[in-house]
Amino acid sequence: LQKILILLQVTLSVVVGKTLMILFPNAMKRYILKMGEKSRMNRNPKFSYENWGPTFFSFKYLQFVLKVKWKRLEDEAYEGHPAPNTPVVTLGGEVCHLLDCMKDNRPLILNFGSCT
Repeated sequence: LQKILILLQVTLSVVVGKTLMILFPNAMKRYILKMGEKSRMNRNPKFSYENWGPTFFSFKYLQFVLKVKWKRLEDEAYEGHPAPNTPVVTLGGEVCHLLDCMKDNRPLILNFGSCT
């Protein structure tokens, strides 16, 4: 049921966005550029609006957003329930699943951090 609701929400968003891009291309360009400022995409000199702007509200955009939103449904953790087996990337760049890292009955400890 959640996937169907997400499908309807994202599809409606894409249809409305695409319609607005056709009817009001300059206003939508300004809107998309503002979204690019928030994500800092505009700061990369190798990207111009012409490279990525028209991809918004396309069929590939719809597929990508659905894939991400549906994947996030699987990643929800609930107290008292088994942990989700989400994909993780090792320092070596290999993709595996979180529960693949468990050894015997030892607890699995995840350490998150950042380097600046």
